[in-house]
Amino acid sequence: MKLTYIFLLALICFGTKQVSAQTLPYKNSKLSIDERVADLLGRMTVEEKVGQLSKLLGWEMYEKNGKNISASPKLKDAVKTQHIGMLWATLRADPWTQKTLLNGLSPQEAAKATNAIQRYMIDSTRLGIPLLLSEEAPHGHMAIGATVFPTAIGQASTWNPFLIEKMASAIAKETFAVGGKNGYGPVLDLARDPRWSRTEESYGEDPYLIGRMGEAMVKGFQGKTIGEENKIISTLKHFVAYGVPEGGHNGGAVSVGERALMQHYLPPFEKAVKAGASSVMTAYNSIDGIPCSANEWLLTQVLRNQWGFKGFVVSDLLSISGLNGSHATAENAADAASQSIHAGLDVDLSGSGFNTNLLEAVKTGLVDQAVLDRAVVRVLHMKFSLGLFDKPYVDEQAVVKKVATAEHSQLARQVALESIVLLKNENNVLPLSKSLKRIAVIGPNADNVYNQLGDYTAPQEDGKVKTVLEGIKAAVSKQTVVDYVKGCAIRDTTATDIAAAVQAANQAEVVVVVLGGSSARDFKTSYQATGAANVDAASQAISDMESGEGFDRSTLDLMGDQLALLKALKATGKPIVLVTIKGRPLNLNWADEHVSAILDAWYPGQEGGLAIADVLFGAYNPAGRLPISFPRSIGQLPVYYNHNKPNHHDYIELRAKPLYAFGYGLSYTTFDYSDLQIDLNESATDLTATISFQVKNTGDYGGDEVAQLYLVDEVSSVVTPVKQLKRFERKFIKKGESQRFSFEINLEDLKLWGIDKQWKVENGKFKVLVGPASDNVKLTSEFEVKI
Repeated sequence: MKLTYIFLLALICFGTKQVSAQTLPYKNSKLSIDERVADLLGRMTVEEKVGQLSKLLGWEMYEKNGKNISASPKLKDAVKTQHIGMLWATLRADPWTQKTLLNGLSPQEAAKATNAIQRYMIDSTRLGIPLLLSEEAPHGHMAIGATVFPTAIGQASTWNPFLIEKMASAIAKETFAVGGKNGYGPVLDLARDPRWSRTEESYGEDPYLIGRMGEAMVKGFQGKTIGEENKIISTLKHFVAYGVPEGGHNGGAVSVGERALMQHYLPPFEKAVKAGASSVMTAYNSIDGIPCSANEWLLTQVLRNQWGFKGFVVSDLLSISGLNGSHATAENAADAASQSIHAGLDVDLSGSGFNTNLLEAVKTGLVDQAVLDRAVVRVLHMKFSLGLFDKPYVDEQAVVKKVATAEHSQLARQVALESIVLLKNENNVLPLSKSLKRIAVIGPNADNVYNQLGDYTAPQEDGKVKTVLEGIKAAVSKQTVVDYVKGCAIRDTTATDIAAAVQAANQAEVVVVVLGGSSARDFKTSYQATGAANVDAASQAISDMESGEGFDRSTLDLMGDQLALLKALKATGKPIVLVTIKGRPLNLNWADEHVSAILDAWYPGQEGGLAIADVLFGAYNPAGRLPISFPRSIGQLPVYYNHNKPNHHDYIELRAKPLYAFGYGLSYTTFDYSDLQIDLNESATDLTATISFQVKNTGDYGGDEVAQLYLVDEVSSVVTPVKQLKRFERKFIKKGESQRFSFEINLEDLKLWGIDKQWKVENGKFKVLVGPASDNVKLTSEFEVKI
C-alpha cells in the first residue's frame, strides 16, 4: 500500500507533463491526420503559425565540438524569435556554406546533428513541433559521404526512366538515413538556351522526356505512400519557365505565351504532380509581368484546382523579397508577403520573406487569419504524413548500411554508362584495344575530381571519385603504358603546356583528350545570397568554373587554350579520341570535322571515370541519346527540335540544323527498322492507336537501341510543333536478333490548347515518325482522327 502511494506521488510530481503530452489529441497517433492538425492549429499563437512557414538556412544550426554535436545557439535563437518550422540544407557542404571535410559532417555525424536538432525542438519548445528538414538532392544528397550520381542532363541522356527511378530511390534512402525528409529535385525546366548556367540541372529541351524523368524521380523519392521508411518527399523546381531567360541570364525575364506554357512548360510539372509530388518551388522569373512567387493563376488555379496538388508550395531562396526588390511589384515587404501567400505560396525559403513581414500583414488586416491558417495546415499535414511527430529521430547506427554503399556505387556507374553519348566514331576507331602499347591521356578534365561532378556537390574524400585517367589505367593491360599530361586548364591560360602534351602524343598509339567545362565551386569565388556565383570577368583569380548556377555564357566555345591544345594534338597525326565532360552543349564544330571519335559524358559522377573507360575499351556499348540539341553557333539559338511550324531555313553562313540533334547518339553496332504497323481503335468519344515496329541488330555487337516515336499534327486550328516526341523505349538487342517495339497513343497525346483556351483533340491526320533520333526518321505512316 505504501509503495503504491509513493508510486502515485512520483507519477503526479514527475510524470504529469509526460502524461498530459501523451493525451493531447495532436500527440495521439491513433487519431486521423486531419484531427491532429486541427487540434494543433487551435493551440498555436499567430506568431507560432507564421513561424511554421519559415524555412531557414540550416548549416549553422548545429555545433560540432570534437565528437559532440549539438543544437547551436543560432538555432535556439531562431526558435525563440521566429518559432521556425523548417530548415533547408542543414547538411549541405560546399564553398558557399564554408563547410569542408574538416568542419562538416560525416554521414554518422549528420544523423547525430539532425537528432540533436529535433530533440531540442521536441523537448525545449512549447508545443514540441518537429522541424521538416529539406536537403539538396538532384544527383545525390549534397552532403559529405553521399553517393554522387551524374547530373540531370546526363540522367536524361540515359532515356531510361526505370533506371532513374532506381537512382532516386537510392538518393532518398541516403537522405532519409541522416534525417532529411524532403529532397530538392527534380528540376523540370525546359532548357532551350544552353548559355543558361543551370542547363546541367535540367533534363533538356523536350517536355515529354522531362516529364518522364520527373515522374521517375518523384516515384523513386517518395514511394507509394508519404512517410514510408527510406523515402522522402520531392520538391519540383522551378515553377515555371525558369530555364529560358532572355540572353541566357540566370533568373532573368522570360518571354513565353500562354499557349507555350500550356503545351510545353507546364506538362512536365503536371506529370510529376500527378505522380504524387508533395512540394513545388516557385521560380525567380515573372511571366507576362507577374512574378511566379505571386502568381495566383499558376499556384492556385493551375496547380491546385486543375491538377489537384495537395502539398505545399515553397519560394526559391529570397524570391518573396524579390517582389519588393528586383521585380518591384510590391510596395514593401509586408505587401510582398501578402501577395505571395494570397497567390498560394505557403513556405518562405530564407525566413526573411514572411517572418515579421507576414506577421505585420496579418495584424494590419492585409492577410486574413484564414489565409494564414490555410498555409499552416498544409505544412502541418505534411509533417504528420511524414511521421515526424511519431518518429522524429533517425537510427544513427543504421547510417553506415544505407549511405555510400557498394550497391549505390555500382548504380552510379550504371547511370554513368547509360548516359554516355557517342557523337562520332569515324572508321570505327572505338572501341580501343586494351592491349595497346602506349596511350596518352591529356586534358584538364582527365584527372580532375571536382570537374567531373557538377554543381550541387559536396567535398569528396580522397580516392572516392574515379577519374578518366584512373579508369583507363584500370581498364588496360599491365603492359600498356599510360602517359598523362594536363596540357591546359579549362579557362586559365597562364599554365598551358601544349609542348609536353604533344610530346606524349607523339610517343603514343592513341591519344585520349578530355576537355569541356566545369561547375566545380571553389573557395576563392564569392557567392550571392541566393547561392549563385558572382562572376567577375576581370578577375585575376581564374577558376575552371564556366558552368553551374550563376555562370551564364555569351558564347559556347571551348574556353582557355583547350581548342589550341586539341589542334596541336591533331597535328601529330595520331588517332584522337575526344571525351567531353561538361554541363551544357559546347561548340564542337572543329572537333566534329577533324577528330576521329567523340564521347560526351556530361558530368558523369563519382564512377564516371570507370564508366568512360568501359565505353572506350568496349566493355560497354554506348547508347546514350542527347536530351538537348547542340548548336553550330549561338546565332542559331534557340535551336530546339520541336519548334513551331514552319520549318527553319538555312542561314547565309551555315545550315539551320544543329550540329547534333535532339535524340542523337551512335552505337558500336547498327540497327535496322522495319514493319511499321498502326492498329487504330476509335469510338465516338475515344481513340487508341497502337504503333509497333521491328528493330534488328545488324552489327557486330550486342547493344541497346533507343527507339523514338514522334507525331506531327498535319493541320490544326493553332500552330503546332514541326514534330513532337510522344514515346520512347530503350531495349537491349543481341547481335543478329530483333525486338518488337510497341507504343500506345491516346487522345491525351493528341490534344492542343485551342483558340478558345480549352484543351481539345481535333479531327484530322497525324503523321507518325519512327527512328533513333529526331532528325533520323526510318519509318513513316499516318492515322486519321474522326471523333
